[in-house]
Amino acid sequence: MTRIQTANEPSGFQSAGRHTDPLFEIEVWMPSETKAISPLMDRLMRRIEGSHCVCGEEASVELALEEALNNAVVHGNRLDREKLVQVVCRCELGKGISVVVKDQGQGFDPNTVPDPTAAENIGADHGRGIWLMKAVMDEVSFECGGTEVRMRKAPTRQPGTEREAATK
Repeated sequence: MTRIQTANEPSGFQSAGRHTDPLFEIEVWMPSETKAISPLMDRLMRRIEGSHCVCGEEASVELALEEALNNAVVHGNRLDREKLVQVVCRCELGKGISVVVKDQGQGFDPNTVPDPTAAENIGADHGRGIWLMKAVMDEVSFECGGTEVRMRKAPTRQPGTEREAATK
C-alpha cells in the first residue's frame, strides 16, 4: 500500500511507490484557498487514473471531489487561511474508491440545504454541489456535524470480464 502525507502545501504532494499500485491511500492537507484546489485535483486525478480502480468513472470522481473541496474551502472554512482541509483518498482494484474531505468549520445540516432542482432554485448561482456529488457518486454522507463528507464510487466492470468470469 502507498501512503502519502503532506501538510499545508499541495505542492508538497509526493508520490511514493509505483504509479499503478493496485491499492493506495493518500492523506493530504491543503490551505483554505481556492487557488490550492486545482493543483491538488491535478495530482489526485493523475493518481486515481493510474490506479484503474474506477475505469471510465474518473470524471464523476473528479467532479464530486472538486465540489467537496470547494465547499470545504468556501463554505466550511470560509476561506480562512489559518484553517486546513484534509483529504483522504483510498483506491483499491475490485473495491473502487473512497474519498473523505474534512474541513475545520462549524459544520452544517445537509437536510436544510435547498433542493437545487426545485422551481424556485433553478436560477440560483450556487447550491448544486451536494446534489452533483450525490448524482455522480454511489454513496455520499455527511459526518461530524457536516464538517466531513464521505464519498464512494464502486469499481466499474471491464468489457468482457463477465464472460471471462463465467467460463472460469
